[in-house]
Amino acid sequence: MEKRVDFSELQEVLEQVLLQHEFSSERASLSARLFAQASLDGVPSHGLNRFLSYLSYIKKGLITPSAQPEVLAKFGSFERWNGHAGPGNLNAHVAMKRAISMAKSTGIGCVALQNTNHWMRAGNYGWQAVEAGCIGICFTNTKPNMPGWGGKEPKLGNNPLVVAIPRQNGPVVLDTAMSQFAYGKMAIYAKAGKEMPYDAGFDGEGNLSRSPAEIIQRELALPIGLWKGAGLSLVLDMLAMLLSGGQATFEVGKQDSESGLSQFFLALNPKDFGLDAWMDERLDEVINDFKKSGVFKEGTALRYPGEHTLHVRAENMKRGVPVDEDIWSEIKNILA
Repeated sequence: MEKRVDFSELQEVLEQVLLQHEFSSERASLSARLFAQASLDGVPSHGLNRFLSYLSYIKKGLITPSAQPEVLAKFGSFERWNGHAGPGNLNAHVAMKRAISMAKSTGIGCVALQNTNHWMRAGNYGWQAVEAGCIGICFTNTKPNMPGWGGKEPKLGNNPLVVAIPRQNGPVVLDTAMSQFAYGKMAIYAKAGKEMPYDAGFDGEGNLSRSPAEIIQRELALPIGLWKGAGLSLVLDMLAMLLSGGQATFEVGKQDSESGLSQFFLALNPKDFGLDAWMDERLDEVINDFKKSGVFKEGTALRYPGEHTLHVRAENMKRGVPVDEDIWSEIKNILA
């Protein structure tokens, strides 16, 4: 079942729990805000719903709350960092913050991060970039949870990719996994006893399936674009591994848990290229043309990536953030 909770309460409860798990006050506050922000923006699968898993990784020693990312090497506007198995969302936030800082100084900044943990909601770092006026691109590898095209076992990660473009009339923020549905989204459907609205993966015989429980059990998610998504997943993994000097998906898969991930963060400052005013005008032209499209179903309208997020965010700030009652109760009981 679902209920609504005020955003400030949601963030405060998560922060108080993290303070019980060896987080400093500042780091607990930021990590809690990143979790709460995901749920506020309508992505509970990578917000509140991931929080208990986050705590379990801390208890197992796979996440070190006090660990700070460290610069290993620098070359121009490119830096390679070691995350030291710190909290994934904090490491990612720091890496994008550093990329933005370099972009503000030189026009471009790149940070490749090894030895980190799941960054939770990928889109957080795209929004971080556009709120600073920068174009942001980031991606991560994951454990093997998707087959190569025609394969019958998970060899690829669903390796999320974010492309974020600042725009005065509403940023464009694409946040997409390489699987048709993220595993967190499938878990929500499985908990509700529902099938996915479209084919989401494969059963044990290689047939397309909409059963989230079956897909999750076998980790055979359907690649976006079929063989094209499988190919894109593979090269994103290669780039994350090569640029960071970290682990590839197949190496993450040899572990008992999804840790030691490799990630990449890029920021570009349009103002340094003299494109900021021109860019808004051109983006508006592209979006206006896009929205002129006819639709098959009357009453529907095309949306650009990130457009709906602003509406969801405003509504949830007003009415409260939707939370799964079971998960929310379990988290609150930690403080009891």
